[in-house]
Amino acid sequence: MLARMTSAAIRGLLVALLVVLPALMLPVAAIQSPEIVALSGLLAGALIFVEYNSAAPSLIEFRDAPPFNRSRFFFLGLCMVLLSLLAAHGFAPTGLTALVHKLAFALGEAMDFAYSPVQLVRLMMPPSVPQYTMELARAAAGMAYLLSLMSIGWFAVMIRLRDWPIGSGAFNVWVNLPLFDPTTGGDVVARLQRDAKLHIIAGVLLPFALPALVQITASNFDPSLLGNPQLLVWCVTGWAMGPAGMIVRGMARLRIADLIEQKRRSYAHDKDLQIV
Repeated sequence: MLARMTSAAIRGLLVALLVVLPALMLPVAAIQSPEIVALSGLLAGALIFVEYNSAAPSLIEFRDAPPFNRSRFFFLGLCMVLLSLLAAHGFAPTGLTALVHKLAFALGEAMDFAYSPVQLVRLMMPPSVPQYTMELARAAAGMAYLLSLMSIGWFAVMIRLRDWPIGSGAFNVWVNLPLFDPTTGGDVVARLQRDAKLHIIAGVLLPFALPALVQITASNFDPSLLGNPQLLVWCVTGWAMGPAGMIVRGMARLRIADLIEQKRRSYAHDKDLQIV
């Protein structure tokens, strides 16, 4: 009981720190609404504490299937740290921010090719935006999108080399998929595969669709607001890591469906042997 509470408290603290991370790393002049940021961090930390302190999960999937959530947290945190350093360079340049700034601008330029998501991010910026702001958005998008691809590749390696999730111990499907109701719909495997494919398709398309959606709804969201460092970090991180998380979630569900199918075949084979 105490160990579970301690673990839940540490996880909640880490998530709260992740939420307020850009505000902590950016100079004071670049921070807006610190009270809202602090409140959001407290709410996120409290939610994670309650979720991990309970005996069974209610919202978070694959809670007992490391390193699924740990790897997502790591890449999300790494993305926010690097983008915060990139955004802070214009206010308080240091050797580290200069290094990240140079790397990000090189990545943004390299990934700004025809029909790429990074190019769409650049094209969604209105012509009135200063040149540096446009290049900064492109650099942030290039770095964030590369990290999102790395997170997907890392999870694929975990499935292939570490035999996730059974490589780290017993796996309970229904505990780790609290939002999946096996009693509704058709066959469980078919539903898992269908949901997984929908997640993967949405994750692939969203980085292309979101910039277009921003252009269509420019009256509600002005892309030039990305000139604000804090908003730049949050928006670009969500644009890149959100779809990547959907793809990883789809890959995980495909893996679970495959494991259930293997279990069924093994059970059918053992039953046939008993009959003989």
